[in-house]
Amino acid sequence: MNANAPLPLEVSVDDVSYLLGRPGESPRMIDCREQDEWQVCRIEGAELVPLSQFGELAPQRFFDLNQHIVIYCHHGMRSQRAANWLRQNGFGKVQSMRGGIDAWSEMVDQNVPRY
Repeated sequence: MNANAPLPLEVSVDDVSYLLGRPGESPRMIDCREQDEWQVCRIEGAELVPLSQFGELAPQRFFDLNQHIVIYCHHGMRSQRAANWLRQNGFGKVQSMRGGIDAWSEMVDQNVPRY
């Protein structure tokens, strides 16, 4: 795989699990759900940047244009919007986790509650 090739917009929960478990630098995990959803469940180590405040908070929270960032939401729709927003603002290594935390709960970590 070419290290300089652009990353696909979407990444599977299995691939994210692999990236988080392998040695070396892990992607930065961003949860773009709202605070009340965050209180129900989250992926360990993720940071909350709600989509409803993304345009306001992103300039304060994202600096490294080359950092690998994986964004997730409940099912993967909001995270695609957030990932596209970052890509349009120069962040080339941003991906949306396909299926969101619901798919993560079902396929990777059944201890994460589903709602």
